[in-house]
Amino acid sequence: MRVFILAGEPSGDKLGGALMAGLKELRPDVVFEGIGGVQMQAEGLTSRFDMNELSVMGLAEILPKYLHLKRRIAQTAEAVVAMQPDVLITIDSPDFSLRVAKLVKARSNIRTVHYVAPTVWAWRPGRAAKMARHIDQVLALLPFEPPYMEAAGMRCDFVGHPVVAEPVADTADAESFRADNGLGQAPVLLVLPGSRRSEVARLGERFSDAVQRLKARHPDLKIVVPAAAPVAEAVLALTADWPDTLVLDPREGEYSAAMAQKRAAFRAADVALAASGTVSLELAAADTPMVIAYDMSPLSRLIIGRMLLVDTVTLVNLVSDTRVVPEFIGKSCTPKAIADGVSAVLDAPDAQRSAMAITMQRLGKGGEAPGLRAARAVLDGISRD
Repeated sequence: MRVFILAGEPSGDKLGGALMAGLKELRPDVVFEGIGGVQMQAEGLTSRFDMNELSVMGLAEILPKYLHLKRRIAQTAEAVVAMQPDVLITIDSPDFSLRVAKLVKARSNIRTVHYVAPTVWAWRPGRAAKMARHIDQVLALLPFEPPYMEAAGMRCDFVGHPVVAEPVADTADAESFRADNGLGQAPVLLVLPGSRRSEVARLGERFSDAVQRLKARHPDLKIVVPAAAPVAEAVLALTADWPDTLVLDPREGEYSAAMAQKRAAFRAADVALAASGTVSLELAAADTPMVIAYDMSPLSRLIIGRMLLVDTVTLVNLVSDTRVVPEFIGKSCTPKAIADGVSAVLDAPDAQRSAMAITMQRLGKGGEAPGLRAARAVLDGISRD
């Protein structure tokens, strides 16, 4: 069996590595070609070029590299057609992936599978119909996504979200984290201001103000800030004058130890204040109640606000079909509103627990690993082609 598989960023590389492992388990004769990072390479892929060439975000960053990226798209499509694999699997990174698939379909009947459904349920629903012109099958991370893809004419399989396969800390880990860091039995606020510099820059001042307000209301409150490596310096600068604050810098020590410490912090916290994103699912996996806050540039806020099709952007709310996680988005992302929301969750932390448990169950917790489920779906699609 021959598979051409490609990913364009670390999150896709992680999904790709798990999918490759699943395919190898079900079809030991599988042979891979494609593009990927360290996790896909660990499963036997020799990447045709450095995946980091594709990890470009933002118009200002893309424009200088446009011609190079266009060449890479053409080169990749040419390699797929030359290989004539049983299936082409593209993972997220739609600006690159779907352009490759389009060129491949124009020159062949190679089966195409795209892993990670676009968020057509949230905005720009027309993307599904455009995608269906050159994608045969979609592997979805969220349980409510298949009908949107199927309505556009593609097969879509919900294969589970990778968060359910991630390790989580237990009570003993949380207690050790508290003891090792002198937190005792004090209430602990976890602050997660984002993993991109633009997020930390935009949210930092408001988060700082909210933290100061919360400390005034809850003098015994301890703050823990697990910094993402790309923004660690910015987070250290942001929190320099925060009282009773511990910053977890992942650049210190072994990577595995840093990740274990982060998981323990998630479990030890009484409440989290987080930027919007998949971190809400990580918090749900750790059973940590949360408040979500986010804002963007005024122009983006105006445009996306008019296009948005849902009344909440928090995945826990969406997957559980509840609205129990407070969120402060756009104009409502103010320090006072955020502080009030965190205080309310501290006073009633159990209100979110049922929704978090439902979310994990609906995302596939306790079932077959998402990578193996994805592999089964791919093989079933090939057999029916």
